[in-house]
Amino acid sequence: MANETITFPAWAVYLFLVPVFIFGIWQLNSAILPPPPPPAALKDKRVILLIAHPDDESMFFSPTLLGLTGSALGNHVKILCLSTGNADGLGETRKKELEAAAVKLGVRNREDVLTMEDPRFKDGMKEQWDEKEIAKVLAQAFAPNTGMADASEKKKNKKTASSKEGPRATIDALITFDRHGVSSHPNHIALFRGAKHFLGNLMRDHSGYSCPVTMYTLTSINVLRKYSFVLDVAPTYFVGLVSDIFAGASGKKKAAKKGMSKGSKGDRISESEGCDGERA
Repeated sequence: MANETITFPAWAVYLFLVPVFIFGIWQLNSAILPPPPPPAALKDKRVILLIAHPDDESMFFSPTLLGLTGSALGNHVKILCLSTGNADGLGETRKKELEAAAVKLGVRNREDVLTMEDPRFKDGMKEQWDEKEIAKVLAQAFAPNTGMADASEKKKNKKTASSKEGPRATIDALITFDRHGVSSHPNHIALFRGAKHFLGNLMRDHSGYSCPVTMYTLTSINVLRKYSFVLDVAPTYFVGLVSDIFAGASGKKKAAKKGMSKGSKGDRISESEGCDGERA
């Protein structure tokens, strides 16, 4: 039997080579050029990354952590994880993996990673976390003197929480998922709602003051882009370029703070809308 030559149409060859070429350029660019700098507002700040499960820090926020933990920036970045991800009985193992990954990504030490094991925040796609309980945890950790942490203490702390003094917190920036949760996980979405609720409570009765905590969220993208692999490299760079040009041209503070960290698949950190929160 004679040898048969297998030929492919030109369009099929190009369809294969183009994404490979783009991916190669992307890898070369990543190796040569430094990561985009965070906005000037995120220097010498106390930053909290709020996540739902161990591995969120690596799957979704690794570019953010790498970008914010550089020694030249002077930021003190900590991670608060509301569950051990114990749905399959591996909670303790995942907790240790989170601590190790955080240090690899620039967090100063394992003590800067707090992982909770709380019946209010059970891991699972069918588990609904109460945004008010999340807000309470954030208040207890980062606004302990405002009277927000426990409703029974509001009267006792009324004087220290006086609107004349303005809102106070022990952190400057809070980073978490956006309202869509990136992967639509209900626990991720609950973090956004809980964080907004916390900020809303923090600013209650303090009209005229600036919010002491700036909230940043990871931008969700559509399913087509999320699973397009290297084909999404060009759209990601284009969106980032247009956003940066617009930010530079407009001179608006909010626009200038967008694009703090360009993650894979087009994910971007952007400043969330205001500090008034979304209270139920």
